[in-house]
Amino acid sequence: MVPRTTQRPSLSQALDKEIYQIVRKLADDQQYASTNKLTFSTIYDWIKHSNSSLKRRPKKLLESSIERVLDVLKSEELDDADSLEGDFEGIDESVPPPPVKDHNIMNRSIVKMWANPTAATTPRENSPIESTPALPIHIMPNSDIMDSPAKAHRNATGEPKPKRRKGDRGPVKELDRTPLTGVSLEDLGGVDDVIMALNEAVAMPMCYPNLYLQAHVDPPRGVLLHGPPGCGKTMIANAFAAEIGVSYIPLSAPSLVAGMSGESEKKIREVFDEAKKLAPCLVFIDEIDVIMGKRESAQREMEKRIVAQMLTCMDDMALEKTGGKPVIIIAATNRPDSLDPALRRAGRFNKEINLGVPNEQAREKIFRALTKKLALPEDFGYRALAKLTPGFVGADLNDVVSVASTEAMQRMMAIIKQRAESENGMDIDIEATPSATPPAILITRSLVAHAGENPSDGDFNVTYQDFLTAIPKVQPSAKREGFATIPDTTWAHIGAMHKARKQLQMAIVEPIKNPESFARLGVTAPAGVLLWGPPGCGKTLLAKAVANESKANFISIKGPELLNKYVGESERAVRQVFERARSSVPCILFFDELDALVPKRDDSLSEASSKVVNTLLTELDGMSNRTGIYVIAATNRPDAIDPAMLRPGRLGTSVFINLPTPDDRVEILKALYRKVLPRATSDEVDDLEGFARDVRCTGYSGADLGSLHHAAAMAALERQMARPAGQPADELRIVRDDWEVALSTVKASVKDVRKYQRLQERGM
Repeated sequence: MVPRTTQRPSLSQALDKEIYQIVRKLADDQQYASTNKLTFSTIYDWIKHSNSSLKRRPKKLLESSIERVLDVLKSEELDDADSLEGDFEGIDESVPPPPVKDHNIMNRSIVKMWANPTAATTPRENSPIESTPALPIHIMPNSDIMDSPAKAHRNATGEPKPKRRKGDRGPVKELDRTPLTGVSLEDLGGVDDVIMALNEAVAMPMCYPNLYLQAHVDPPRGVLLHGPPGCGKTMIANAFAAEIGVSYIPLSAPSLVAGMSGESEKKIREVFDEAKKLAPCLVFIDEIDVIMGKRESAQREMEKRIVAQMLTCMDDMALEKTGGKPVIIIAATNRPDSLDPALRRAGRFNKEINLGVPNEQAREKIFRALTKKLALPEDFGYRALAKLTPGFVGADLNDVVSVASTEAMQRMMAIIKQRAESENGMDIDIEATPSATPPAILITRSLVAHAGENPSDGDFNVTYQDFLTAIPKVQPSAKREGFATIPDTTWAHIGAMHKARKQLQMAIVEPIKNPESFARLGVTAPAGVLLWGPPGCGKTLLAKAVANESKANFISIKGPELLNKYVGESERAVRQVFERARSSVPCILFFDELDALVPKRDDSLSEASSKVVNTLLTELDGMSNRTGIYVIAATNRPDAIDPAMLRPGRLGTSVFINLPTPDDRVEILKALYRKVLPRATSDEVDDLEGFARDVRCTGYSGADLGSLHHAAAMAALERQMARPAGQPADELRIVRDDWEVALSTVKASVKDVRKYQRLQERGM
């Protein structure tokens, strides 16, 4: 081999050495067989476009350094070529080449000692560094390193394993995406309209996707179920998926939210990618309002990105993009108005189905579905139970059935208690304090001793009476939220007002009790009634009695409480009132002091008040559905109400509640005196009737008569307390002198009676 005498260039500067390393790395990354293929411009451009600190060096200094490095690389290439072209004579090919020394054995040995600290520390015979006494470890050959165990966080070579990313959840388990079992559409009742809508929007595209492709029709991609809590949205989705038998992915909206940035969007993409692979597939997202709120009110950018990701994924669910296999999303929410509007447009959630509070016919069907496994007679009073449960949703009715079954178990507990008494020869009283074994323990021991035995001396089937006992114990969901109640005021609390009773009976009570008769005659729109007259004549009490008589929910609204100083809040409050009423049908809305809420619209009325009037007029007779909502309003100033409110279709029925006549005053006082009237003497009744017809009571309203009775009762108490000491107490009762004292203190509260008579003559 002929040695070269050419002088190699030297790299003396630190800059040259740094560029030399960069060029070598660039050649390895580009997989160049020779560094000669790297040109000056290639290296210079790469340095200028990289994050290296070299690009901030002066241009001339950088160019001269690159040229020196290229000269060095060329000289190295020539040296390597000459070493291969030299004289190789005399080398015996049969002699095996000497083993290549592993110059990195020290590093690997140290790493191995980290992985296995219990290894022997005595040096081997032929260890290359056995004469180094300062090294406190034993250097092992490469084979020892490969064969010995390593820690869990290191590979077999002792090298650390690659760390798992923070967002990496590891291997994903294979989830069961088959439809739920044990649920069927037969378990539902009163949702025939919902099932028909789902047949059109979901079952048809799932079963006949080719027809949609041939007709070039894009089927619905999403169905939104909304309604009050407990109306059966989730159960309907599960039962429908089980019925059509396609792949089913149930999701809870909060489970799609992650803490790291971008993970929530990734989860949504993964769900839709999985749905495409499983197509035809049904995806159900419960409580979608949690993650799909309006973007303009979102507080964080992540919430906006989640909504945008959902919109994008739903747009990719067209039949052309899923290979002709449909993927349909069903979502459920209690608050549809809080969803982003872009989600509710056509092409995303095309179909919206409202599951409101079930009416009487639907409640009857729900009762039949819930009790089909109970041994009930064929003539069981399902219709009567449905009439007794206004405002109950499916979950509430299911609770009624559970409580009724518990009532049957209570009868069994009574039989077991009797058996325990006979076994112990004693009368078991839970409230008493026994001197021996407590009664509760005796009953427990009797239960254990006869476990599994069915007592033969009693009927433990659920009966109609059990349901009647259970209904008052179950509070509907709407009432728990403070939406509506049924008042406890009855006709017995009201005296006189027979004409007003008859008008309200035909306008509100009968349409609620017998809707079929009114529908047969074409009377379907609920009526609105305006009660007007002097203050204190019983308008509010009359509205409560009507609600109790019809067993309808009752929401009382004071006119001024809906008014708010902020723009738009008053109108929103009016809409919320009617929304609450729709969730509690049949419902009676009672607007007290209506003149404060809907005054006459003229130039002197402010713009905010005009908007409230317009909103209420629209809700009463506009595009909004008012089925099952009956409106009763009361006022002392009917002439101050906007005339549009009093036309037929809104508050078309006007009932004048006048001051009571002498006979009416007798009935009112008897109604106030009803608790003691059965044991009252004839003299007491005569005194009551005489003072009710007394000319001094002319002009007294119902509230004045109540105040008169209260004053007479207080006078009787004072008379009883003022008796001399030692005198036996007489029976406490209201006598003639007490009424005289009351008449001297209580005066009529209505001053301008003539004003209401003039309004009545004008046909108000």
